[in-house]
Parts: sequence; C-alpha cells; structure tokens
Amino acid sequence: MAKSPPNRPFRPATQLVRGGLMRSGFDETGEALFLTSGFVYDSAAQAEATFAGTEQHYQYSRFGNPTVAMLEGRIAALEGAEACRVTATGMAAVHAALLSHLKTGDRVVASRALFGSCHWIVSTLLPRYGIATEFVDGADLDQWAAALSRPASLVLLETPSNPMLEIVDLRAVSELAHRAGAIVVVDNVFATPLLQKPMQFGADVVVYSATKHFDGQGRVLGGAVLGPKKWVEDTLQPFIRNTGPSISAFNAWVILKGLETLHLRVPAMCRNAAAVADMLAERAEIARVLYPFRADHPQQKLAQAQMSAGGTLVTFDLKGGKEACFRFMDALRLIDISNNLGDSKSLATHPATTTHMRVGAEERARLGITDGTVRLSVGLEDVEDIIDDLAEALDAAAAPAARAAE
Repeated sequence: MAKSPPNRPFRPATQLVRGGLMRSGFDETGEALFLTSGFVYDSAAQAEATFAGTEQHYQYSRFGNPTVAMLEGRIAALEGAEACRVTATGMAAVHAALLSHLKTGDRVVASRALFGSCHWIVSTLLPRYGIATEFVDGADLDQWAAALSRPASLVLLETPSNPMLEIVDLRAVSELAHRAGAIVVVDNVFATPLLQKPMQFGADVVVYSATKHFDGQGRVLGGAVLGPKKWVEDTLQPFIRNTGPSISAFNAWVILKGLETLHLRVPAMCRNAAAVADMLAERAEIARVLYPFRADHPQQKLAQAQMSAGGTLVTFDLKGGKEACFRFMDALRLIDISNNLGDSKSLATHPATTTHMRVGAEERARLGITDGTVRLSVGLEDVEDIIDDLAEALDAAAAPAARAAE
C-alpha cells in the first residue's frame, strides 16, 4: 500500500526527485515508462463516459499519458505553477502558448531580444493570421510603456535573453501588460526555475525548452508551458490536444530522470560560468564580456533582484570579428561547437551564423550581436580544464594577427 505524502511542502531538491510521482499497481521504485499509443476500456459505456468527460480515464497518448503526467506534475511543483503541459520541443511550447491564446485582430508586444525561431513567430507567422505585433528593446521601460499604452493581448519576452543576456524588469513589464489587458509569457530557459520564478514577479505563463537544462545531457527534445489551471485547461489544452505537439513517453521519461540532478548541475555550472567570465574579462583578445552577476553588466542590480545566481551562459565579443571567432572556435579541443545550451558539456556557438542568422544583419546590430560574438554554455567539466581550453584557443586565434604585425 502506497504511503501518503507528508503534510508539508517539499523543498526544490525533493520536488525534483519526488514531484509528480505516480506508481502503478506493481509499486515500482523508478518512474514507469508507458510506451503505449492508446488505452483500453472495461466497457463501451466507460469509453463513452471518458470521451464525454464524465469519467477520468486515459484515452490516447496524444491527449495524455501517465509518464507525461508525472513530468508535468514535477515541473509544475518546481515552478510553483497551478498546471503544466509538456510538448515535443521548446518551440512547440512557445507556439502553443501563443497560438492557443491569440486570434485575428489581437495585438502582441514582444522584446526584441528573442531566440531566432521565437522572433520569426512574432515577426512573420503571427501577422499572417492578422495579429499585429510590435517589438521593443526589452531593457527600455519607456518603450514598454509606450507600446502598452494601448490594448494588447499578449506580451512575450525572455530574460536573460538569448544570446546577449539582456535582463527585462519582470515586475514592471507585467504591471504595464496587465493594465493593457495582456497576459505575460516568459521564456525562462536561461535561468531555469531554480534561479528565477517569473510568476513571482507577475508573469502569467512560463515556457521552457526542456531540451536544455531539464534534460541537460543532450539526449532528447521537449518543452513545457506553465500557467493558471483555468487557462491551461480551457485555453492551452484544447489547442495541444487537437494540434498534436505531443511529447513521446520515452522523451518525457528521460527528462524526468534528468530533473533529478538539476539542483546539482545548475549551481555547479553557474560557479563555472562565473569563473570563466572573470577569466575572459582579463584577456586582451576579448572586447566585451557579458555575465549577469558581474559588476560590469549594465543590469547587474536588476539581475540580482530577480535571479539567485548569474546563470550558466557567458557571452563575449572577440576582437577581429568573424575570422577571429572561427579561428578561436576551431582551436577549441575540450569545448564543442554546438547550437545547443544548458548541457553538461561546455558548448560554444557563433550566433551571427547560426541561431540568429535569419533575423538579419540590421536586427542583429540592434540586438548587439556582432560578427565577433560568441555564446558559451558552460558545462560540468573541471573549471580549470575549461579555462585552459579557452586560453589555448585564444592564443591560437591571436597567433595569425601577431605574425602579421611582425
């Protein structure tokens, strides 16, 4: 017979191991993996009642699955949200959060600093459906106030932003958005719910790419949308149920197991990232280092007010532009070149030619992304090995320029 849980809230580390746990009749220790497309009924009457909604019973894994439900329960417990739905990818989560809520004639205000695919949805896809969109510089509250001085339906932002680690004042923007009639959707992937909980600052909906820190080991894709129970059940769920961005039970199970170590991985990666940022700031080859908790970050105080640590990402500019960046990245021997992030392995990305290529040169310039910008996702390797690899690659990148100057 299963034990009843204690009558007290679990702390985050316990939620990551125990949250959402459901055991089958076999009383397994590990979370069960239900690899099934459908479910059977005791009778035709039970099937009718299930489809009518008068009886709770699993119908089809596109609608719901026990393994998936455990993942949703665990993420909701960690976030402190009333409800969660998980999706096949992070972009499916963003797409579902937006399109489930919006209709022709609505208006969206978004921070300019968005991941490339999110930027495309706002700039290109939504206008095709007659939804007006407006971009603002996320750090400029005057621009938010002007854009939200007239009615809006939804605000979309990410903080810290990808890749320039811009911080948006969540409380101030949420207040402006709510006065304009908009819900606030926050992409919290860089911070994770361990470092920042946007709903505590007024956000209505939070989205994640579970591919990143939640799995954290480069294995599977997944996404999550969290929000009020009524909004999730009445607005989001019908959209997900009928459009089908469902996550596989296997991927949900892998992410469940990844979450068990999130509270160990993220703080260690943050410590490594802070040390790496300090090291890079001392190098002559580096024109600029961005890390939210460094004193030279233009929004350090705001970052510290909203986040409990500076995060796992460091962004920096190399002198010498694209050629210097490519020499540097090609000289890395420990750190991998990849467009992923939040992984246990350290990963380097050149945003101008990969993740933000299609936003265009003019928009990249407005975002501060130069041809010399590198986004570094700092992993779990020994920090001295990461620093040694960076130093050796910087030396190698600078060698041709030094020889040319001789």
